[in-house]
Amino acid sequence: MLQQTIALIIIAFFLARLYWQKQKNYIGLNEFIFWLAFWILAAGLIIALKFIDRLVAGLGFSSSGIEILLYLTVTVLFYFVFRLRLKLEKIEKDITKIVEFIALKDK
Repeated sequence: MLQQTIALIIIAFFLARLYWQKQKNYIGLNEFIFWLAFWILAAGLIIALKFIDRLVAGLGFSSSGIEILLYLTVTVLFYFVFRLRLKLEKIEKDITKIVEFIALKDK
């Protein structure tokens, strides 16, 4: 219970920071909505941890619900890193094309 309370306090801090960043226009509306949904979902999963434990046990897994959430989180983070790497590679290719165009134009 103490761990859940601490986790919810941390999430509340992140939500406050998110709201502050939106008010200062450091992030756009789409990014704000994405992170708001992410942190609210995280808080909901923490609140529903007992239910998740029962669900995981009912499905036959030997680990607890928090471990399953951790595995899912790591998987999602790896997916985000993969997508970020693809976008970065595309940006690098676009920059290369622009530099080549400018170099040939100045020649």
